[in-house]
Amino acid sequence: MSDLLSLFPAGSSLDDDGMLVVGGCRADDLAADFGTPVLVVAEAALRSRAREYRDELTARWPKSRVVFASKAFPCTAVQRVMVEEGLGLDVAGGGEILTAVKAGIDPALIVLHGNAKTDEEIALAVEHGVGIVAVDNSDDVDRLEATVPSGRTQDVLVRIIPGVTADTHSHVLTGHEGSKFGLAPPDAARLIQRIEHSPRLRMRGLHVHVGSQILDVEPFAASVAPVSRLGEFEVYDLGGGLGARYTWADEPPTVAAYLDTLIGAARQHLPAQAQLIIEPGRSMVATAATTIYRVTTVKRGAVTFVAVDGGMGDNLEVALFQQRFEAGIVGRFEGPGLENVTVVGRHCESGDVLVDGVPLADPHVGDLLAVPATGAYCYTMANNYNGNRRIPVVFATDGRARFVVRRETWNDLVARDVD
Repeated sequence: MSDLLSLFPAGSSLDDDGMLVVGGCRADDLAADFGTPVLVVAEAALRSRAREYRDELTARWPKSRVVFASKAFPCTAVQRVMVEEGLGLDVAGGGEILTAVKAGIDPALIVLHGNAKTDEEIALAVEHGVGIVAVDNSDDVDRLEATVPSGRTQDVLVRIIPGVTADTHSHVLTGHEGSKFGLAPPDAARLIQRIEHSPRLRMRGLHVHVGSQILDVEPFAASVAPVSRLGEFEVYDLGGGLGARYTWADEPPTVAAYLDTLIGAARQHLPAQAQLIIEPGRSMVATAATTIYRVTTVKRGAVTFVAVDGGMGDNLEVALFQQRFEAGIVGRFEGPGLENVTVVGRHCESGDVLVDGVPLADPHVGDLLAVPATGAYCYTMANNYNGNRRIPVVFATDGRARFVVRRETWNDLVARDVD
C-alpha cells in the first residue's frame, strides 16, 4: 500500500498524521468543505501535463499542435487550463463546442469529430467558426455543403481507418477494420476527390486514431503508413490514445517515448513540411484527479463489501470498460487490520463495483475513501441513475480549493420536467 500514493496526482503527499494531501489541500478538509463524493483536480498537475505534451511535441516537430481531446473531461475549467497552456481543443458534440467557446478558445483551434454529426452540430460548428471538421462519412460532407454560406469555406480532414488493432478493451478500439469511425482507404480516396472539387470545403488533410488506453507505442506508429498512401497533404492529425496509469500493473509509455515512436514514423512516411496534430485525452487528465467518497456501509460475509456514497453515477469506467482502479482509506493507507474487500457503489445494480478486491485498512462507516486516477471519462459520463445528483468538481491549487462545477441540487433533477 506504500505505493498507493504514487497513483494520486503529482505532488500529492501524506501529512504527519497520514492524511492525504492533494494540491496542497487535506482530503478531510476537502470533504468537510465540499461534501462527498467530490472530484478533486490538482491544477498544477494538470498544467504540468499540458506543458509536457506541448513542449515534447514541438521539440520533435516544430510545425505541430497539441489538441486536448475534450471528451475525456469536458469541464469548462479544464478546457480553460488547456487554452491557457497554448493547446487547441478537440470536441465531439455540440455541448463541447459551447463549453470550448466559453473557455476562451480561438475557434480556429477547435477540431470537431464525430461519426454521426447532426445538422445542429454542423450548424454550431459553422456558426462559431470551428477551424477544422474531421469528416467521417459522405453525409458529413452533404451537411457541411448545405450549411457553409456561399463565399465561405470550411477546412476539413478525412478520417481514415488504418486497419490497426491495438491491445485495449474492444469498446475503445477505433482503428480496426470494421470500426464505426472513419472510412477504409478506398472509400476515403473517393471522398477526398469529391471534397477537392467542393466550392465550400477545403481539403486540408487526414485524421487517424487507433483507440484509447493503449499501453504500447507500436500501434501508433503502425497507423501512419496507411495514411501516407493516400497522398501528400498539409495537415495530418495522428489522434491520441496513450494510456494512463490506473493501477500497480499499468506501465504506460512516457510522453517522450510515445512521441519518439510516433514522430519517428511521421518522419519516415509524411511530408516534412506538413503540420502534425495530436489529440491526447485520457493520458492528459486521468492522473490529475481523485474522487473522495464516504463509506456508508461495511458488510462482512463471504465477501466483505465496503459501500460508498457514490459509484457508477460518477464513475462508469468500471461497468463499461472493466477499468481497474485502486483505493485507500483516507488517513490509513497503511496500518493494522488490512483486509481484502470489494468497494461497491450505492446504485441499484450488482455491476456497481468500483474496485473488486483491494486491501483497505480496517474500514468503518464514516471513513473517507479515495480513488485515484479519476480525471478521465468520469465527469463526462456522470449520470442521474436512481435520482443521483451529479457530483462537484473542485480545483485544488497551492493549498486553496474552489468549486469549478457545483453539485447538482434536487431542484436540478426536476428542472426539465414539463408536467
